[in-house]
Amino acid sequence: MNFIQANNSKKICDIDLTQFNDYSNRYTTLKRSTLLKFLFQNIPQEKINFNSNITKVDNSNGIRISFGDNKNEEFDYLIISDGIFSKTRSFIFTESIYPKYNLNVALRGKLKGDYGNDISIYMGSNSHYVIYPVNQNNEHNFVAIIKKKLSSDELKNYGLFKSEEFLNSLLSGLQNSQISLKNLSELKSFPVHVSSDFPSLNKKNVFLSGDALFTFPPSFAQGASQSIETANDILKSILNGTNEFYQERIRSISSINNKSKFNHFSFHLSNPINIFIRNKILKYLSKNKIFLENYLGKIYRA
Repeated sequence: MNFIQANNSKKICDIDLTQFNDYSNRYTTLKRSTLLKFLFQNIPQEKINFNSNITKVDNSNGIRISFGDNKNEEFDYLIISDGIFSKTRSFIFTESIYPKYNLNVALRGKLKGDYGNDISIYMGSNSHYVIYPVNQNNEHNFVAIIKKKLSSDELKNYGLFKSEEFLNSLLSGLQNSQISLKNLSELKSFPVHVSSDFPSLNKKNVFLSGDALFTFPPSFAQGASQSIETANDILKSILNGTNEFYQERIRSISSINNKSKFNHFSFHLSNPINIFIRNKILKYLSKNKIFLENYLGKIYRA
């Protein structure tokens, strides 16, 4: 993983991620669609009810769910995983837990060209972008996080995030970027929302997972990983009849959230003196095995 100064494309340092690999754990980058295909391939289609609309959830005595087609069913467990703006969560938890716009916009696309097999993080003033391979066919993803103040009306204007003018304005905000619209396909932009707290996790046989549980800044590449690990800990909690594994995952997510916010802050520095100090510290820490094991190893081998 290379750390690069965006305004001059000079490499600052790198971290060899293979040092965290072992027989059963390997750092991997891939397409989201490939991951979804892998996860769905062993689930019988008849076990999935598509286009179902939940209208009510009653968990006062067991779990009874009402659907839009006037059908009611009872369940032993409810796992809520319908995203950051979860509608199902609002049926269960009385407190209003709305994610907050953190004044950044994400830009994601498929990148044309030969960019090698490394993960490269370009750090600029109030922005950073990452280029990483998603397979062995020389295909790469491009993800940028750009500071952008938007009004409440702009946040509600979904057409804004699809307009070519807006996408170009985001790209032009990246320092010394050689990336242009002609190099990108499947380009999408969206406002970055983050969670400020967890819901009250005291509902019997009700679990939350993924962004419905907690959403942190996308500066640690841990969103999908934490969703999968949370789902695994929910399964272990169900099988063991205890919330121990689930609660431990909550503590882990809190730690990752703090590191994600710190990464975001350090990647977006704009003051030349602060940038100089950051780069010096990065060069030292990137080769410090004790720091790397505590900051990355404990997460990658969780």
